[in-house]
Amino acid sequence: MIEVNVRKDGITVSGHAGYAEAGKDIVCAGVTALTQTLIKSIGDLTEDKIQYEISPGRADIHYGNLSEEGKLLVDSFFIGICMIADEFPDCVRID
Repeated sequence: MIEVNVRKDGITVSGHAGYAEAGKDIVCAGVTALTQTLIKSIGDLTEDKIQYEISPGRADIHYGNLSEEGKLLVDSFFIGICMIADEFPDCVRID
């Protein structure tokens, strides 16, 4: 199960979906794509400063006061994660 925790000061994504074998898990791939896109988008499209660590099965993103653009990107990430969690509730949980 992938657990996603969205807080005021950051986001943590941890675990594995377990939907399919490694390399063929579309749920894991979707969550990973959203997470990596969020990190890159905040860095490229805003002046916001974030810190992040990515390791197998885990991503920790920390931020302070986000700009309106940064907040919009986090909201978009959250919408995407919610869509995946709705489609695959046994694989993704949002805390």
